[in-house]
Amino acid sequence: MGNVFVLLSMIFLHIVDDYYLQGILASMKQKSWWEENAPQRLYKYDYIVALTMHSLSWAFMIMLPIAIQTHLNVGNAFLCALIVNAIVHGVVDDIKANKLKINLIIDQTIHIVQIVVTFIINVHFLGVV
Repeated sequence: MGNVFVLLSMIFLHIVDDYYLQGILASMKQKSWWEENAPQRLYKYDYIVALTMHSLSWAFMIMLPIAIQTHLNVGNAFLCALIVNAIVHGVVDDIKANKLKINLIIDQTIHIVQIVVTFIINVHFLGVV
């Protein structure tokens, strides 16, 4: 796989996971959904589970082309990038969905920047791709 194909695959998988695979998690990662559908105190923080599940799924998907390129020979740097991407994605989605501080354009711009930075780090610094 060439570098350009890896980057395009990462962007494609971002679209697939952020729009098509998110399903019910898109609603469940919003505090307002829980307040409306399960207002009991017991469920007050369950939106965090939905945010975490989606963020881990998204991070895994965007890292998949890199893992394939390395024939699944990934190490600690790969795992670190996966975790950092999941955390950043979750924080950004929370700021958009719950704090209502950014719009979809800013949300998606940050996610694309994450992908490009992850790609550049893997190409130039870790020599993975």
